[in-house]
Amino acid sequence: MKRVSPSERTKEEIGKLLREGTKTGNPKSELVRLGIKRVLEEVLEAGVRDLLGREYYERRSEGPSGYRNGSRRGRLKTTEGEVVHEVPQVRGVDGSPLRELRAQVSGRTEGLEGLVVEMFARGCSTRDIEALLATEQGEKLLSRTAVSEITEALWREYEEFVTRDLSDVKPLYLFLDGIAERLRPGAKSEAILCAWAITEQGRKVLVHLAPGTKESTDCCRDFLEDLKRRGLGEPVLVITDGAAGLMRAVEECFSLSLRQRCLAHKMRNLLSKVPPELQEEVKQAAQAAYQAPSPAVARALREDFVGHFGQELPTAVRCFEEDFEACIAHLYLPPGHRRAARTTNLLERLFVEERRRTRAVGTLFGERPVLKLMFGALIRASESWRPLGIETFERHQLERLREALTQQHRRTHAPVVNPDLDSAPNRISSKKGT
Repeated sequence: MKRVSPSERTKEEIGKLLREGTKTGNPKSELVRLGIKRVLEEVLEAGVRDLLGREYYERRSEGPSGYRNGSRRGRLKTTEGEVVHEVPQVRGVDGSPLRELRAQVSGRTEGLEGLVVEMFARGCSTRDIEALLATEQGEKLLSRTAVSEITEALWREYEEFVTRDLSDVKPLYLFLDGIAERLRPGAKSEAILCAWAITEQGRKVLVHLAPGTKESTDCCRDFLEDLKRRGLGEPVLVITDGAAGLMRAVEECFSLSLRQRCLAHKMRNLLSKVPPELQEEVKQAAQAAYQAPSPAVARALREDFVGHFGQELPTAVRCFEEDFEACIAHLYLPPGHRRAARTTNLLERLFVEERRRTRAVGTLFGERPVLKLMFGALIRASESWRPLGIETFERHQLERLREALTQQHRRTHAPVVNPDLDSAPNRISSKKGT
Protein backbone atom coordinates (compact mmCIF):
# COMPACT_ATOMS: atom_id res chain seq x y z
CA MET A 1 0.00 0.00 0.00
CA LYS A 2 1.37 3.39 -0.98
CA ARG A 3 2.33 5.60 1.95
CA VAL A 4 0.76 9.03 1.66
CA SER A 5 1.78 12.15 3.58
CA PRO A 6 -0.84 14.13 5.54
CA SER A 7 -0.69 17.00 3.03
CA GLU A 8 -1.39 14.58 0.17
CA ARG A 9 -4.42 13.20 2.01
CA THR A 10 -5.67 16.76 2.51
CA LYS A 11 -5.12 17.46 -1.19
CA GLU A 12 -7.34 14.48 -2.00
CA GLU A 13 -10.01 15.88 0.33
CA ILE A 14 -9.86 19.19 -1.55
CA GLY A 15 -10.25 17.42 -4.88
CA LYS A 16 -13.26 15.50 -3.61
CA LEU A 17 -14.85 18.72 -2.32
CA LEU A 18 -14.40 20.43 -5.70
CA ARG A 19 -15.84 17.43 -7.55
CA GLU A 20 -18.72 16.53 -5.26
CA GLY A 21 -19.34 19.55 -3.05
CA THR A 22 -20.53 19.11 0.53
CA LYS A 23 -23.91 18.03 1.84
CA THR A 24 -23.44 19.82 5.16
CA GLY A 25 -22.00 23.20 6.04
CA ASN A 26 -20.73 26.01 3.84
CA PRO A 27 -18.64 24.82 0.84
CA LYS A 28 -16.65 28.06 0.84
CA SER A 29 -15.72 27.75 4.50
CA GLU A 30 -14.78 24.09 4.08
CA LEU A 31 -12.63 24.98 1.08
CA VAL A 32 -10.82 27.66 3.06
CA ARG A 33 -10.24 25.35 6.04
CA LEU A 34 -8.87 22.57 3.85
CA GLY A 35 -6.66 25.04 2.00
CA ILE A 36 -5.21 26.30 5.28
CA LYS A 37 -4.76 22.74 6.53
CA ARG A 38 -2.91 21.69 3.39
CA VAL A 39 -0.51 24.62 3.46
CA LEU A 40 0.26 24.18 7.16
CA GLU A 41 1.01 20.50 6.65
CA GLU A 42 3.17 21.18 3.59
CA VAL A 43 5.17 23.84 5.44
CA LEU A 44 5.77 21.56 8.44
CA GLU A 45 6.62 18.59 6.24
CA ALA A 46 9.12 20.75 4.37
CA GLY A 47 10.65 21.77 7.70
CA VAL A 48 11.12 18.11 8.68
CA ARG A 49 12.58 17.30 5.27
CA ASP A 50 15.20 20.01 5.62
CA LEU A 51 15.91 19.02 9.21
CA LEU A 52 16.50 15.34 8.35
CA GLY A 53 17.84 15.81 4.82
CA ARG A 54 15.45 13.34 3.19
CA GLU A 55 11.93 13.05 1.82
CA TYR A 56 8.89 11.44 3.44
CA TYR A 57 9.55 7.68 3.91
CA GLU A 58 12.96 7.94 2.18
CA ARG A 59 15.63 5.68 3.69
CA ARG A 60 18.55 7.35 5.42
CA SER A 61 21.96 7.06 3.75
CA GLU A 62 23.94 10.05 4.97
CA GLY A 63 23.16 13.16 6.97
CA PRO A 64 21.52 13.64 10.39
CA SER A 65 20.79 10.54 12.45
CA GLY A 66 17.28 11.63 13.43
CA TYR A 67 14.05 10.10 12.21
CA ARG A 68 10.35 10.84 11.89
CA ASN A 69 8.21 9.69 14.79
CA GLY A 70 4.59 9.98 13.68
CA SER A 71 2.52 13.11 14.25
CA ARG A 72 0.17 14.79 16.67
CA ARG A 73 -2.86 16.98 16.19
CA GLY A 74 -2.39 20.72 15.93
CA ARG A 75 -5.13 23.35 16.06
CA LEU A 76 -5.32 26.77 14.45
CA LYS A 77 -8.12 29.26 15.12
CA THR A 78 -9.32 31.07 12.01
CA THR A 79 -12.31 33.20 11.09
CA GLU A 80 -13.68 30.15 9.26
CA GLY A 81 -13.47 28.02 12.41
CA GLU A 82 -10.87 25.78 13.98
CA VAL A 83 -8.50 23.98 11.60
CA VAL A 84 -7.19 20.64 12.85
CA HIS A 85 -3.97 19.60 11.10
CA GLU A 86 -1.18 17.03 11.43
CA VAL A 87 2.03 18.17 13.18
CA PRO A 88 5.02 15.89 12.40
CA GLN A 89 7.26 14.70 15.26
CA VAL A 90 10.99 13.88 15.10
CA ARG A 91 13.44 11.97 17.32
CA GLY A 92 17.22 11.79 17.55
CA VAL A 93 17.88 15.29 16.26
CA ASP A 94 17.67 18.87 17.53
CA GLY A 95 14.05 19.79 16.83
CA SER A 96 14.27 23.45 17.83
CA PRO A 97 14.10 24.74 14.18
CA LEU A 98 10.89 22.76 13.72
CA ARG A 99 9.44 24.10 16.98
CA GLU A 100 10.21 27.65 15.84
CA LEU A 101 8.50 27.01 12.54
CA ARG A 102 5.43 25.60 14.30
CA ALA A 103 5.27 28.68 16.53
CA GLN A 104 5.44 30.99 13.51
CA VAL A 105 2.48 29.37 11.75
CA SER A 106 0.33 28.60 14.79
CA GLY A 107 -0.89 32.13 15.51
CA ARG A 108 -4.17 33.60 14.37
CA THR A 109 -3.45 36.26 11.72
CA GLU A 110 -5.48 37.69 8.87
CA GLY A 111 -2.34 37.63 6.74
CA LEU A 112 -2.01 33.86 7.13
CA GLU A 113 -5.63 33.22 6.20
CA GLY A 114 -5.76 35.54 3.20
CA LEU A 115 -2.42 34.31 1.91
CA VAL A 116 -3.27 30.64 2.35
CA VAL A 117 -6.46 31.04 0.31
CA GLU A 118 -4.57 32.81 -2.45
CA MET A 119 -1.85 30.18 -2.44
CA PHE A 120 -4.40 27.41 -2.65
CA ALA A 121 -6.20 29.09 -5.56
CA ARG A 122 -2.86 29.28 -7.35
CA GLY A 123 -1.67 25.77 -6.46
CA CYS A 124 1.64 27.03 -5.06
CA SER A 125 4.45 24.56 -4.46
CA THR A 126 6.19 23.91 -1.15
CA ARG A 127 9.15 25.95 -2.35
CA ASP A 128 6.83 28.91 -2.99
CA ILE A 129 5.39 28.54 0.51
CA GLU A 130 8.83 28.37 2.09
CA ALA A 131 9.83 31.54 0.24
CA LEU A 132 6.71 33.17 1.65
CA LEU A 133 7.83 32.57 5.21
CA ALA A 134 10.66 35.07 5.03
CA THR A 135 10.74 38.85 5.34
CA GLU A 136 13.51 41.11 4.13
CA GLN A 137 15.05 40.79 7.59
CA GLY A 138 15.25 37.02 7.23
CA GLU A 139 12.47 36.25 9.71
CA LYS A 140 10.07 33.50 8.69
CA LEU A 141 6.81 35.42 8.68
CA LEU A 142 3.95 35.86 6.22
CA SER A 143 4.35 39.22 4.53
CA ARG A 144 2.60 41.24 1.85
CA THR A 145 5.83 41.32 -0.10
CA ALA A 146 5.80 37.53 -0.24
CA VAL A 147 2.17 37.52 -1.37
CA SER A 148 3.06 39.89 -4.19
CA GLU A 149 5.91 37.66 -5.30
CA ILE A 150 3.61 34.65 -5.45
CA THR A 151 0.91 36.45 -7.41
CA GLU A 152 3.45 37.81 -9.87
CA ALA A 153 4.49 34.24 -10.61
CA LEU A 154 0.84 33.47 -11.33
CA TRP A 155 0.59 36.51 -13.59
CA ARG A 156 3.44 35.16 -15.70
CA GLU A 157 1.60 31.84 -15.89
CA TYR A 158 -1.54 33.67 -17.02
CA GLU A 159 0.36 35.64 -19.67
CA GLU A 160 1.79 32.41 -21.07
CA PHE A 161 -1.71 30.94 -21.14
CA VAL A 162 -3.28 33.81 -23.11
CA THR A 163 -0.43 34.02 -25.66
CA ARG A 164 0.24 30.32 -26.23
CA ASP A 165 -0.10 28.70 -29.66
CA LEU A 166 -3.53 27.09 -30.16
CA SER A 167 -2.89 25.31 -33.44
CA ASP A 168 -2.88 21.95 -31.66
CA VAL A 169 -6.40 22.61 -30.27
CA LYS A 170 -8.81 21.26 -32.89
CA PRO A 171 -12.25 22.33 -31.64
CA LEU A 172 -15.47 20.54 -32.45
CA TYR A 173 -17.52 22.68 -30.09
CA LEU A 174 -16.54 26.08 -28.69
CA PHE A 175 -18.32 27.48 -25.62
CA LEU A 176 -18.29 31.19 -24.79
CA ASP A 177 -19.59 32.96 -21.69
CA GLY A 178 -18.71 35.78 -19.34
CA ILE A 179 -18.76 36.62 -15.66
CA ALA A 180 -19.10 40.10 -14.21
CA GLU A 181 -16.31 41.32 -11.91
CA ARG A 182 -15.52 44.71 -10.42
CA LEU A 183 -12.18 45.59 -11.94
CA ARG A 184 -12.01 49.17 -10.63
CA PRO A 185 -13.04 50.81 -7.33
CA GLY A 186 -16.35 52.63 -7.65
CA ALA A 187 -16.95 51.33 -11.17
CA LYS A 188 -19.66 49.00 -12.40
CA SER A 189 -18.92 45.34 -12.89
CA GLU A 190 -17.35 44.45 -16.21
CA ALA A 191 -17.47 41.18 -18.09
CA ILE A 192 -14.52 38.83 -18.24
CA LEU A 193 -14.97 36.50 -21.20
CA CYS A 194 -14.09 32.84 -21.01
CA ALA A 195 -13.80 30.19 -23.74
CA TRP A 196 -13.47 26.43 -23.54
CA ALA A 197 -13.66 23.76 -26.20
CA ILE A 198 -14.39 20.11 -26.81
CA THR A 199 -11.69 18.97 -29.21
CA GLU A 200 -11.78 16.39 -31.98
CA GLN A 201 -10.28 13.94 -29.49
CA GLY A 202 -13.12 14.63 -27.04
CA ARG A 203 -10.91 16.54 -24.56
CA LYS A 204 -12.41 19.49 -22.71
CA VAL A 205 -9.90 22.33 -22.47
CA LEU A 206 -9.93 25.88 -21.15
CA VAL A 207 -8.92 28.02 -24.12
CA HIS A 208 -8.98 31.69 -23.17
CA LEU A 209 -9.81 34.15 -20.38
CA ALA A 210 -9.71 37.90 -20.92
CA PRO A 211 -11.66 41.08 -20.12
CA GLY A 212 -14.19 42.29 -22.64
CA THR A 213 -17.42 44.33 -22.45
CA LYS A 214 -19.98 41.65 -23.18
CA GLU A 215 -22.41 44.01 -24.93
CA SER A 216 -19.72 45.30 -27.28
CA THR A 217 -19.36 43.50 -30.60
CA ASP A 218 -15.91 45.05 -31.03
CA CYS A 219 -14.60 43.66 -27.73
CA CYS A 220 -16.07 40.23 -28.40
CA ARG A 221 -14.69 40.28 -31.94
CA ASP A 222 -11.21 41.12 -30.61
CA PHE A 223 -11.49 38.21 -28.15
CA LEU A 224 -12.37 35.75 -30.93
CA GLU A 225 -9.89 37.13 -33.46
CA ASP A 226 -7.15 36.66 -30.89
CA LEU A 227 -8.07 32.98 -30.71
CA LYS A 228 -7.88 32.69 -34.48
CA ARG A 229 -4.54 34.54 -34.69
CA ARG A 230 -3.08 32.03 -32.27
CA GLY A 231 -4.15 29.13 -34.47
CA LEU A 232 -7.57 28.02 -33.19
CA GLY A 233 -9.49 26.37 -36.01
CA GLU A 234 -13.15 26.74 -37.00
CA PRO A 235 -15.46 24.70 -34.74
CA VAL A 236 -18.56 22.90 -35.94
CA LEU A 237 -20.72 24.64 -33.31
CA VAL A 238 -20.26 27.73 -31.13
CA ILE A 239 -22.41 27.98 -27.99
CA THR A 240 -23.20 31.37 -26.37
CA ASP A 241 -25.83 33.02 -24.24
CA GLY A 242 -28.10 35.72 -25.67
CA ALA A 243 -25.67 38.66 -25.49
CA ALA A 244 -26.16 40.49 -28.80
CA GLY A 245 -22.55 41.63 -29.15
CA LEU A 246 -21.21 38.14 -28.58
CA MET A 247 -23.66 36.56 -31.03
CA ARG A 248 -22.76 39.05 -33.77
CA ALA A 249 -19.05 38.55 -33.18
CA VAL A 250 -19.46 34.77 -33.47
CA GLU A 251 -21.32 35.11 -36.78
CA GLU A 252 -18.56 37.35 -38.14
CA CYS A 253 -15.53 35.45 -36.86
CA PHE A 254 -16.75 31.87 -37.28
CA SER A 255 -18.85 32.07 -40.42
CA LEU A 256 -18.41 28.34 -41.16
CA SER A 257 -19.80 27.33 -37.78
CA LEU A 258 -23.31 26.77 -36.51
CA ARG A 259 -24.31 29.02 -33.61
CA GLN A 260 -26.14 27.49 -30.65
CA ARG A 261 -28.09 29.61 -28.17
CA CYS A 262 -27.57 28.32 -24.62
CA LEU A 263 -30.88 26.66 -23.76
CA ALA A 264 -30.42 27.08 -20.01
CA HIS A 265 -30.21 30.87 -20.42
CA LYS A 266 -33.03 30.85 -22.99
CA MET A 267 -35.38 28.82 -20.79
CA ARG A 268 -34.82 31.09 -17.79
CA ASN A 269 -35.57 34.11 -19.98
CA LEU A 270 -38.70 32.48 -21.42
CA LEU A 271 -40.15 31.39 -18.08
CA SER A 272 -39.62 34.86 -16.60
CA LYS A 273 -42.37 36.00 -19.00
CA VAL A 274 -44.86 33.30 -17.94
CA PRO A 275 -47.16 33.34 -14.87
CA PRO A 276 -46.25 30.68 -12.26
CA GLU A 277 -49.32 28.52 -12.86
CA LEU A 278 -48.40 28.05 -16.55
CA GLN A 279 -44.63 27.72 -16.25
CA GLU A 280 -44.51 23.91 -16.16
CA GLU A 281 -46.75 23.58 -19.23
CA VAL A 282 -44.74 26.16 -21.17
CA LYS A 283 -41.47 24.58 -20.12
CA GLN A 284 -42.50 21.13 -21.36
CA ALA A 285 -43.77 22.50 -24.67
CA ALA A 286 -40.59 24.51 -25.26
CA GLN A 287 -38.34 21.59 -24.32
CA ALA A 288 -40.23 19.33 -26.72
CA ALA A 289 -39.25 21.65 -29.56
CA TYR A 290 -35.71 22.35 -28.40
CA GLN A 291 -34.97 18.64 -27.88
CA ALA A 292 -36.85 17.26 -30.89
CA PRO A 293 -35.39 14.39 -32.94
CA SER A 294 -34.59 16.69 -35.87
CA PRO A 295 -34.76 20.37 -36.91
CA ALA A 296 -37.81 19.65 -39.09
CA VAL A 297 -39.76 18.20 -36.15
CA ALA A 298 -38.60 21.10 -33.98
CA ARG A 299 -40.05 23.61 -36.44
CA ALA A 300 -43.37 21.77 -36.49
CA LEU A 301 -43.48 21.83 -32.69
CA ARG A 302 -42.67 25.54 -32.78
CA GLU A 303 -45.83 26.13 -34.80
CA ASP A 304 -47.83 24.12 -32.25
CA PHE A 305 -46.34 26.24 -29.43
CA VAL A 306 -47.25 29.49 -31.17
CA GLY A 307 -50.77 28.30 -31.93
CA HIS A 308 -51.39 27.12 -28.37
CA PHE A 309 -49.95 30.06 -26.41
CA GLY A 310 -50.11 32.91 -28.94
CA GLN A 311 -53.27 34.56 -27.64
CA GLU A 312 -52.65 34.12 -23.90
CA LEU A 313 -48.87 34.69 -23.72
CA PRO A 314 -47.83 36.92 -26.64
CA THR A 315 -44.65 38.21 -24.92
CA ALA A 316 -43.49 34.67 -24.09
CA VAL A 317 -44.23 33.53 -27.65
CA ARG A 318 -42.13 36.35 -29.10
CA CYS A 319 -39.28 35.31 -26.78
CA PHE A 320 -39.68 31.67 -27.85
CA GLU A 321 -39.59 32.51 -31.57
CA GLU A 322 -36.63 34.87 -31.25
CA ASP A 323 -33.41 33.23 -32.49
CA PHE A 324 -35.22 29.89 -32.72
CA GLU A 325 -32.87 28.40 -35.33
CA ALA A 326 -29.92 29.00 -33.02
CA CYS A 327 -31.79 27.23 -30.22
CA ILE A 328 -32.07 24.04 -32.29
CA ALA A 329 -28.67 24.10 -33.99
CA HIS A 330 -27.50 21.24 -31.75
CA LEU A 331 -30.05 18.97 -33.47
CA TYR A 332 -27.70 18.73 -36.47
CA LEU A 333 -25.12 17.00 -34.25
CA PRO A 334 -24.86 13.28 -33.44
CA PRO A 335 -27.57 12.50 -30.85
CA GLY A 336 -24.97 11.50 -28.26
CA HIS A 337 -23.40 14.98 -28.39
CA ARG A 338 -26.50 17.14 -28.22
CA ARG A 339 -26.87 17.31 -24.46
CA ALA A 340 -23.22 18.37 -24.01
CA ALA A 341 -23.47 21.03 -26.73
CA ARG A 342 -26.75 22.81 -26.03
CA THR A 343 -25.79 24.84 -22.95
CA THR A 344 -22.82 26.64 -21.40
CA ASN A 345 -23.52 24.89 -18.07
CA LEU A 346 -19.95 23.65 -17.63
CA LEU A 347 -18.72 27.25 -17.65
CA GLU A 348 -21.50 28.21 -15.24
CA ARG A 349 -20.35 25.51 -12.81
CA LEU A 350 -16.77 26.63 -13.30
CA PHE A 351 -17.76 30.20 -12.41
CA VAL A 352 -19.38 28.88 -9.20
CA GLU A 353 -16.03 27.35 -8.19
CA GLU A 354 -14.26 30.58 -9.13
CA ARG A 355 -16.65 32.63 -7.00
CA ARG A 356 -16.14 30.34 -4.00
CA ARG A 357 -12.45 31.11 -4.09
CA THR A 358 -12.42 34.79 -5.05
CA ARG A 359 -15.00 35.66 -2.39
CA ALA A 360 -12.94 33.84 0.22
CA VAL A 361 -10.00 36.12 -0.52
CA GLY A 362 -12.07 39.28 -0.11
CA THR A 363 -12.68 42.31 -2.29
CA LEU A 364 -10.19 42.70 -5.13
CA PHE A 365 -9.94 45.65 -7.46
CA GLY A 366 -7.88 46.04 -10.58
CA GLU A 367 -7.72 44.02 -13.77
CA ARG A 368 -4.42 42.38 -12.90
CA PRO A 369 -5.23 40.96 -9.42
CA VAL A 370 -8.72 39.84 -10.49
CA LEU A 371 -7.41 38.03 -13.57
CA LYS A 372 -4.64 36.38 -11.58
CA LEU A 373 -7.02 34.99 -9.00
CA MET A 374 -9.66 33.99 -11.58
CA PHE A 375 -7.09 32.19 -13.69
CA GLY A 376 -5.68 30.37 -10.68
CA ALA A 377 -9.15 29.15 -9.71
CA LEU A 378 -10.48 28.32 -13.19
CA ILE A 379 -7.48 26.52 -14.64
CA ARG A 380 -7.29 24.20 -11.64
CA ALA A 381 -11.01 23.53 -11.47
CA SER A 382 -10.97 22.65 -15.20
CA GLU A 383 -8.50 19.84 -14.54
CA SER A 384 -11.37 17.68 -13.24
CA TRP A 385 -13.34 17.82 -16.54
CA ARG A 386 -14.16 14.46 -18.05
CA PRO A 387 -13.69 13.90 -21.81
CA LEU A 388 -16.55 13.38 -24.26
CA GLY A 389 -16.57 9.98 -25.93
CA ILE A 390 -16.65 10.18 -29.75
CA GLU A 391 -17.39 7.05 -31.77
CA THR A 392 -16.12 6.43 -35.30
CA PHE A 393 -19.56 6.79 -36.87
CA GLU A 394 -20.02 10.10 -35.01
CA ARG A 395 -16.76 11.38 -36.50
CA HIS A 396 -18.12 10.53 -39.96
CA GLN A 397 -21.33 12.43 -39.19
CA LEU A 398 -19.38 15.51 -38.09
CA GLU A 399 -17.16 15.38 -41.17
CA ARG A 400 -20.23 15.40 -43.40
CA LEU A 401 -21.76 18.24 -41.41
CA ARG A 402 -18.56 20.29 -41.86
CA GLU A 403 -18.74 19.65 -45.59
CA ALA A 404 -22.37 20.74 -45.74
CA LEU A 405 -21.63 23.94 -43.81
CA THR A 406 -18.67 24.77 -46.06
CA GLN A 407 -20.72 24.20 -49.23
CA GLN A 408 -23.53 26.40 -47.97
CA HIS A 409 -21.08 29.16 -47.04
CA ARG A 410 -19.58 29.06 -50.52
CA ARG A 411 -23.04 29.41 -52.03
CA THR A 412 -24.23 32.24 -49.82
CA HIS A 413 -20.99 33.96 -48.68
CA ALA A 414 -22.87 34.70 -45.47
CA PRO A 415 -22.63 33.55 -41.85
CA VAL A 416 -24.46 30.31 -41.07
CA VAL A 417 -27.20 31.59 -38.78
CA ASN A 418 -30.39 29.89 -40.04
CA PRO A 419 -29.06 26.88 -41.93
CA ASP A 420 -31.20 24.85 -44.31
CA LEU A 421 -29.42 21.57 -43.64
CA ASP A 422 -32.31 19.22 -43.00
CA SER A 423 -30.98 16.88 -45.65
CA ALA A 424 -27.48 16.88 -44.19
CA PRO A 425 -28.23 14.56 -41.25
CA ASN A 426 -29.95 12.13 -43.64
CA ARG A 427 -26.97 12.10 -45.97
CA ILE A 428 -24.70 11.58 -42.98
CA SER A 429 -26.68 8.69 -41.56
CA SER A 430 -26.84 6.95 -44.93
CA LYS A 431 -23.08 7.02 -45.41
CA LYS A 432 -21.63 3.54 -45.65
CA GLY A 433 -20.23 2.33 -42.34
CA THR A 434 -22.03 4.92 -40.20
